[in-house]
Amino acid sequence: MSTAQNTLTSSLTSSESIRLEDKYGAHNYHPIPVVIDKGEGVYVWDLEGKRYFDFLSAYSAVNQGHCHPRIISALTEQASKVTLTSRAFYNSKLGVYEKFITDFFGYDKVLPMNTGVEGGETAMKLARRWAYDVKKVPANEAKMVFVEGNFWGRTLAAISSSTDPSSTNGFGPFVPGYIIVPYNNLQALEDAFKAEPNIAGFMFEPIQGEAGVVVPDEGYIKGVRELCTKYNVLMIADEVQTGLARTGKMLACDHENVKPDILVLGKALSGGVLPVAAVLSNDEVMLTIKPGEHGSTYGGNPLACAVATEALQVLVDENLSENSERLGKKFRKAMQELIAQTDLITLVRGKGLLNAIVIDDTEDSHTAWDLCIKLAENGLLAKPTHGNIIRFAPPLVITEAQLDECISIISSTVLNFKR
Repeated sequence: MSTAQNTLTSSLTSSESIRLEDKYGAHNYHPIPVVIDKGEGVYVWDLEGKRYFDFLSAYSAVNQGHCHPRIISALTEQASKVTLTSRAFYNSKLGVYEKFITDFFGYDKVLPMNTGVEGGETAMKLARRWAYDVKKVPANEAKMVFVEGNFWGRTLAAISSSTDPSSTNGFGPFVPGYIIVPYNNLQALEDAFKAEPNIAGFMFEPIQGEAGVVVPDEGYIKGVRELCTKYNVLMIADEVQTGLARTGKMLACDHENVKPDILVLGKALSGGVLPVAAVLSNDEVMLTIKPGEHGSTYGGNPLACAVATEALQVLVDENLSENSERLGKKFRKAMQELIAQTDLITLVRGKGLLNAIVIDDTEDSHTAWDLCIKLAENGLLAKPTHGNIIRFAPPLVITEAQLDECISIISSTVLNFKR
């Protein structure tokens, strides 16, 4: 960074930073007007030094807490040696990481990528190739099944499966070969499987995140597994947001002891330090793709491998699944008690420390947004989704005492909120 840039950053105020983004950045986001300058554990600080509890965790990318010292140490140690080789050559970290993560989740192979949406695209390509090579679907006839309310990114392949007009309007034409069924509806899924023999895979979130933390009925995930097996369709679990201890288990599918054919991970796979994603599967699926048919310059880079290995180990060593499960129950109980005291909230739902409250207003109202502004003023950061839903997802390193303080902030803000 140049001297001029250093000077600018050191003297910057929050309002000036927001003005710079508004003038020079694309207007493709609508952030809460807080400028984060520093983070540690469950806390972040703005440019003026005000401290906040982070209750979004970068959309569950910071499960291990901001700037976890072990992950940062792994990053800096590897960064001083070599960061990128491309896959034109072997590097000393990739094979070790591949063995670690495949043993960790119980798969034969991993295909490393950078972002969650790349992981989703990779899974879809794997499913289609498997359908042609193994299931013997006729060329270019493979279909993919998705659910209503899904969200797995903003690429054209991802939005082609979306049922949200804000994702699709003005971006067509879309990728063909998609079938959309209702979420949490096993009969609709089986009807789709019966009607179309050329289905390669069914990709879904075990809990829908962007849709507002929509938790399916007990038995749904197990039912999906049984139907995919019965109709020879690959079960693809998008655990980019729900995985890695967020819902009280290492994977959300673990709540029903289900193993998908293809597992997609991202976000907290690096503890929020840099983009890392992974697609895991067994040999029958993974080895259908041959050299030169899929890849990424940065996928599997040594820096990412070192960071991801440490990030996964932190989840285990610090018992973050157990902490998420225990404190998630406490949080939902407190929100249920809050519902009894106000007509502003109608519902709380979630698993582990992935939760949401539903505001008693329309999706196009400003009530949830205004409530999040008040929460920020009171020292807690959250953001609405789908207009009238607020997602609460703190770093999993949060302590019970810290959670009690956050519950107090949320309760006080809600009870004193004026529409």
